[in-house]
Amino acid sequence: MPGTFIDVEVAEDVRDDVELAQVLADACPVDIYANRNGHVEVVEENLDECVLCELCIRGAPPGKLRVLKLYDGTALERA
Repeated sequence: MPGTFIDVEVAEDVRDDVELAQVLADACPVDIYANRNGHVEVVEENLDECVLCELCIRGAPPGKLRVLKLYDGTALERA
């Protein structure tokens, strides 16, 4: 279930990327991502803490992660 203001989409083909799981967990200042045994986990209860810093976007491969701004229908992503 998404947050009230923010949701995150991680492409299925990178959810099991051990390196990416750690990069996202380390990058996010509000703990939206966790490295759970080498799998990217989105910590849903932290979604609305997102500060739109784009550190996760910069750390993920292009086209593999989107931060959805539910309040205006736009998204942050790296093409």
